[in-house]
Amino acid sequence: MTKTVWQICRMAFTPGRRLKTGLWALAALIAGTVGIAATVMNVASAGDREFPVTADVSGRLVIQSTTDYVIFSPVIDAFQERWPDVLITYNELTTNELNDAMEHACDQGRFLGDLVISSSIDQQLKLVNDGCAQSPGARVGANLPDWAKWRDQLFGLTYEPAVTVYNKAFFANRKPPQNRFDLIDLLRESDTFRAKVGSYDIETSGVGYLFAFQDAIQASTWGRLVESLGRNEAQLFCCTGQILERVADGRLLLGYNVLGSYALSRIGRDDRVGLVLPSDYTLIMSRAAFISRDAEEPALARAFIDFMLSPPGRAILSRDAGLLSPIGGPDRLAQLVGTVKGADPQELRPIALTPALMVGLDQAKRNIFLQQWRAALPPRQLSRHP
Repeated sequence: MTKTVWQICRMAFTPGRRLKTGLWALAALIAGTVGIAATVMNVASAGDREFPVTADVSGRLVIQSTTDYVIFSPVIDAFQERWPDVLITYNELTTNELNDAMEHACDQGRFLGDLVISSSIDQQLKLVNDGCAQSPGARVGANLPDWAKWRDQLFGLTYEPAVTVYNKAFFANRKPPQNRFDLIDLLRESDTFRAKVGSYDIETSGVGYLFAFQDAIQASTWGRLVESLGRNEAQLFCCTGQILERVADGRLLLGYNVLGSYALSRIGRDDRVGLVLPSDYTLIMSRAAFISRDAEEPALARAFIDFMLSPPGRAILSRDAGLLSPIGGPDRLAQLVGTVKGADPQELRPIALTPALMVGLDQAKRNIFLQQWRAALPPRQLSRHP
């Protein structure tokens, strides 16, 4: 199946001159595999479009990522201010697309990218466990908490809660659900919320599956919640942005297990959307990165990780990209709890980067889990419209 993704080639002028602000291009994914369409000679090309490169290039860093480029671009811009002769190719994919592509490339010993960043941390951990990563050195990530790194090869770069979002106009005169018990009670109003609740399609979204599986582990409410979602014909989506857009305009009234980083960015510019950190517990995901075993520029990949975990990089993540860091992120999120309705800081539960994450990826367990999901939420309810 052919997919289309954004490939962004960012080229900097030589030191002392202003940065060229960017080259955007579309790349193609053909026959279920991901190819790096850009070639770096006199041009950076993507598909059938070419963009002139006007400066010498000392190196090219290829990043395969699930993070929206619009969110990530401030980090890339800041990195290039420090490495002005490095061209960055940034390929944006869905979690499952990236995982499948990396699995194939790793099996074949083929270069796909230097740095791999994904919110589907269970899939990331399995790729590292399968030998698809290399260690950048023991000092990298030394300031990370233990739960946010593994084997000196996988590093958590962000601190992102799974939140509930709601349409503020609808909830103007009533309290939005503060926890999963409230949400289950609210969804008993079937006529009100029929087809008005959105969440991830866990069969196509790796991070959606991760959050759902962790919910099933964390609390006894999971079964009742899934039944309530099914009874109300909840709409399922691949991506956070689709849910937020529909909550904002009222096509949805609630969004469950939405990535908090995207939601916080949205509510900062859109007063139609409200946000709750569930008070029973709030899962925390750390977008994880590793350097590919077959990287062509492992030193540049290491430099990028170092930069993201440095004080300047963390400040840019928080201020410009709307992504908190595991280093200092808990304190910053605790501050946000005072400005949005929701969880006690003691109920913020990071999902640790440990081999326990791979339990949910066991094929037999995954099949059973998805069967239960499909029984409650039939495929006819999936919504994949852009």
